[in-house]
Amino acid sequence: MSERSRRPGIEGALFRRGDAEYEAIRTSAVWNELKPDRYPDLIVRAACERDVPEVLGLARSRGLRLAVRAGGHSWYGSSLRDGGVLLDLSGLDRWSIDADSATATVQPGAIGSEFAMELARHGLAFPAGHCASVALGGYLLSGGLGWNSRLWGAGCASILEITAVTADGEVLRCTEEEHPGLFWAARGAGPGFFAVVTGFRLRLQPRPAALATTSYVFPLAAVGPVARWAGATARELPANVESAFVLATQDAFRGMAEPQSKVVVVTATAFANSRPEAVRALRPLRSCPLSERPLSRRLDQPTSLAALYDTSTGIWPEQHRYAADTLWSSEDHATLLAQLGEVFAAAPSGKSIVLAPVSPVSQQEELLRNMAFSVLGESYVVPYAIWDDPAQDEVNVRWLREAMGTAERFGTGHYIGEADLTADPSRARRSFTPSDWERLQSLRAEYDPQGLFFSYLSA
Repeated sequence: MSERSRRPGIEGALFRRGDAEYEAIRTSAVWNELKPDRYPDLIVRAACERDVPEVLGLARSRGLRLAVRAGGHSWYGSSLRDGGVLLDLSGLDRWSIDADSATATVQPGAIGSEFAMELARHGLAFPAGHCASVALGGYLLSGGLGWNSRLWGAGCASILEITAVTADGEVLRCTEEEHPGLFWAARGAGPGFFAVVTGFRLRLQPRPAALATTSYVFPLAAVGPVARWAGATARELPANVESAFVLATQDAFRGMAEPQSKVVVVTATAFANSRPEAVRALRPLRSCPLSERPLSRRLDQPTSLAALYDTSTGIWPEQHRYAADTLWSSEDHATLLAQLGEVFAAAPSGKSIVLAPVSPVSQQEELLRNMAFSVLGESYVVPYAIWDDPAQDEVNVRWLREAMGTAERFGTGHYIGEADLTADPSRARRSFTPSDWERLQSLRAEYDPQGLFFSYLSA
């Protein structure tokens, strides 16, 4: 007898461990080609929102814990656990846009880039994730460091309301006034969230009419002076300019000569209402006093959201193996990147990068209010090991851990959305302020007293 016939209330497909299709379904649940050796007892692909309370009821009746997947973009496959039920929400991918109120209602499986491109056709925008294939569910629950978030805030700052299904199967509408604790936790708790969000209502922004990018490429050996110059200059840039350092192999970026040499890239994109405004916003970067001659320089280049997504797809290609980790720090980028530059020079894969966004999210008090997500340092870095040969798994993961070890003594915390939660049990706790961590534990005890939902990996 099939699982479907035993559970007629569930419209979606069910797969038990041992079924012929199980392994393909299990591995497809993680976008990263480096798949964790963790095996749920049961995987359910929800066909509609009505399935969610039914699946929770199934898990409770069998004494199984439950994990939730939206897009499977967690580098370490946080939703893939040993035993229990994996509830796959990727099929819940619809949205509804209300241009008059500048709001939208989205399901968790909606792909951020597709949503953002559709918004642009309505003259609207939202700080969706930089990687084109990221779904909105896990992105928003983790906080969401996305496009133009220095002005618009983290993605979760734009959440006005959620629809959540709790451990006992109750469907709740949550806002700042209704079930405020669950609403607070949904804005940043990440993969340890203790309910299932089936819908988000989001505040939208007017679409920037003109985008422009300035970039410099220098030899990696110049990382110290480059970071000091660009870091100081970034403080002069208006909030609608998103800037970052990238340590990369030169041919990882288009249009560069001398493939395989290691470089430091400074890039800044203005999200403006007109071409003249974009050029003015980038003006502080036009003067570069460094004695080292840039390998390349591009000033005020017109761009588009589609082009930005094309670039990010080149940096984070599909069908590759990934290991990543995050670090907030009270030190400046010059200190962090000087340390990381040395270990990056020995990266075993030419596709690996170190990304260091400058002020990756708005620090306006009103955009950091009433959310579990918080800014835990003055600067932020994310090393990514990226490779495609399974035989190189051990050496690349070891490099990632060594890179983090180099900078970790400067750390003040981690970002729950991309942190290596398998590395250290304290990683999850250190992704929140102490008071926020304690509040999360109290809310978990309130909303999930029987522990139906899996908590963080290694927590």
